[in-house]
Amino acid sequence: MPAMYKVRPVHSAGVLPGHLPTCMYPVPNLHRAAGTAAPPPQEEVDPSLQALESRQEEILKRLYELKSAVDGLSKMIQTPDADFDVTNIIQTDEFSPLTTNGADLDLMLGKDYGALKDVVINANPSQPPLSLLVIHSLLCERYKILSAVHTHSSVKSVPENLLKCFGEQTKKQPRHEYQLGFTLIWKDVPKPQMKFSIQTMCPIEGEGNIARFLFSLFGQKYNAVTSTLIDSWVDTAILQLKEGSSKERGAVLRSMNAALGKSSWLVGSELTVADVVAWCALRQTGTANTAPANVQKWIKSCENLAPFSSVMKLLK
Repeated sequence: MPAMYKVRPVHSAGVLPGHLPTCMYPVPNLHRAAGTAAPPPQEEVDPSLQALESRQEEILKRLYELKSAVDGLSKMIQTPDADFDVTNIIQTDEFSPLTTNGADLDLMLGKDYGALKDVVINANPSQPPLSLLVIHSLLCERYKILSAVHTHSSVKSVPENLLKCFGEQTKKQPRHEYQLGFTLIWKDVPKPQMKFSIQTMCPIEGEGNIARFLFSLFGQKYNAVTSTLIDSWVDTAILQLKEGSSKERGAVLRSMNAALGKSSWLVGSELTVADVVAWCALRQTGTANTAPANVQKWIKSCENLAPFSSVMKLLK
């Protein structure tokens, strides 16, 4: 049958079979030799995700450091002779006796161009801060102190012995000849307050904190362990011995008895602010007579010193 339409042959049009497509979507060959394949496209990382990963790594690092520190402390606590290590450190600490004159007020309090350095304390006469009076007497043995007692208008009456708690100053000298001014104002305040520099210094509150400041004027230097123990005894005397319950006082007396069985004073071989505050707390709470044997011996050692015996008169 003859063809209805005539067409030209395809091979005669110049199109070779090798030029025809063999697949719909061409992709690179993964089996080629190394170095010939094109590198895959890199995805962009979100900056917030990177910051989150860095923060997680930092937290894990800090947790590891904390774990190492806790492990070290647990080993220290489990050591049977840990207390003896602390005792040895205290015994090797260097104490400067209170009778020396090596301390310089200008170095400790700052030079004030020849003006008298004034310490002003507000205290309630219903709760006289005996430890501050003891430290005042100790300071008078070291420095030339201009002492004064005043009564604020918020207080109606003050006992005569508190008005004369610094004694009679018969020898009056010009103000510039003194090294330190010590003014006590009987005022209706909830707790003792002290200012050293009236214009620039924030008040120091609390009998224990003021006692620490005043005792530092002796210029004694302690290592870190001794300083921590002294602070601990001061806080214990104020918060538990003076203001705590009878159960807390009993526990403190037992701890004091154990500590005084190892040394003549609460911390080390010299008088510290811890002894002053603890003795005053015992006398004010009336628990001195029922104290254990070591504490009784320590109380007598304190009262053999003139500053303590002079304050004893205020308790009668």
